[in-house]
Amino acid sequence: MKRALTLAGHGRTSPNPMVGAVVVRDGRIVGEGYHRRAGEPHAEVFALERADALANGADLYVTLEPCCHQGKTPPCTDAVIRSGVRRVFAAMADPNPVVGGRGIEILRSAGIEVQVGLMEPEAGKLNEGYIKRVTTGLPFVLWKAAMTLDGKIATRAGGSRWITGERARKEVHRLRSRYDAVLVGVGTVLADDPELTVRGIRGAVNPLRVVVDSRASLPLDARALNSEAETLIAVTNRASEAQVENLRKAGARMLVLPAQADGRVDLRALMTELANQGVNSVLLEGGGELAASMLDLGLVDKGLIFIAPKIVGGRSAKTPVEGDGIELMSQALGVSKPGIRRFGDDIALEFDFSRDARDVHRSD
Repeated sequence: MKRALTLAGHGRTSPNPMVGAVVVRDGRIVGEGYHRRAGEPHAEVFALERADALANGADLYVTLEPCCHQGKTPPCTDAVIRSGVRRVFAAMADPNPVVGGRGIEILRSAGIEVQVGLMEPEAGKLNEGYIKRVTTGLPFVLWKAAMTLDGKIATRAGGSRWITGERARKEVHRLRSRYDAVLVGVGTVLADDPELTVRGIRGAVNPLRVVVDSRASLPLDARALNSEAETLIAVTNRASEAQVENLRKAGARMLVLPAQADGRVDLRALMTELANQGVNSVLLEGGGELAASMLDLGLVDKGLIFIAPKIVGGRSAKTPVEGDGIELMSQALGVSKPGIRRFGDDIALEFDFSRDARDVHRSD
């Protein structure tokens, strides 16, 4: 199963889950495979084809319950049954209501022994984005920020390059390569003109660039509009139609959403739309106002905050979370499962936001 999980991580499969499969006969691996991308054969098919006749009477280890429905590819349960596999070890059941345990039932009805739960926590973490989307209708969101020891994300003049060192920045590019979309506010684009692509990782696929821009004010020469990756700009219905059309002509995909009372983009509606488009995971990169809004709405699942050994000071220097803030410390948003990672001279705090904690914060 460890090998199957490692294989699964090589795929770029959204909106599908990442899945790896290994066929074992007499204690020896005779076939293996993984789901590479949506629309291509699933992991079980690759593994069984490579095992060929040796699959008959063998064991199949798979990181997710085999699918039992016709999509862009045939049901994997059919291939498993035809192969003559004797036992199937699935790390976890598929939370997708379309499958929901029926794949396991079909295999058992065909006389195949099925065991579920081997390395289930690891399998769940691997597909946390897929699981979040199919169970809630929202993508999994990781909030990434970089700050100095005194909690600043820029100097008083707005300079932010570079807060962290090369190793930390390389980790950010690795994250971008694994997430379906990267999300920023227009303020970040205006201040830093980021490209929001993956650099320095061979064979990496650029994520969808999503810019929250209520009034369609993004400059037409912004690097986030270059041809290196697709860009979606979320605006409100109060934005100028002419500016929306200009951005569309510049190559952006425009998403017009109803404005909230404060005139800003409805972020929950944006997240729902991204999930409807098959986006399993979102990397929230900035800035402080957007982070504050996303956190306040309970739309963030995990945090990764890089801290550089620097002090810049400044009353007006920006912090990772802006917004109105809270009045009482008892209203603070708590986190769980904190951990520390090291990237050269920088450290990174990694933590989860529990659903209960987010709901409590929002009710305050």
